[in-house]
Amino acid sequence: MNPVNYLYLAALLFTIGAAGVLIRRNAIVVFMCIELMLNACNLALVAFSRMHGNLDGQIIAFFTMVVAAAEVVVGLAIIVSLFRSRHSASVDDASLMKL
Repeated sequence: MNPVNYLYLAALLFTIGAAGVLIRRNAIVVFMCIELMLNACNLALVAFSRMHGNLDGQIIAFFTMVVAAAEVVVGLAIIVSLFRSRHSASVDDASLMKL
């Protein structure tokens, strides 16, 4: 399969994720769209790495996955605390968490 097809898929996934971040108001859906955008970037990194014949892009994609896993832990903790205090997972209610 041609690596350019992977780049088209990565662009499509990134566009879907960006549209989800801009359109949706639910914090969990926005969070999932951000993860989709990160996975699209990882796919592009691996495709470019394969096109050039080195492993640099794959190593960077691996470290990006590690950072994304840590982001999931922190992000879900914030969303759960927001839901427990406000009984809503709306992004509009996030500004109400200030003291």
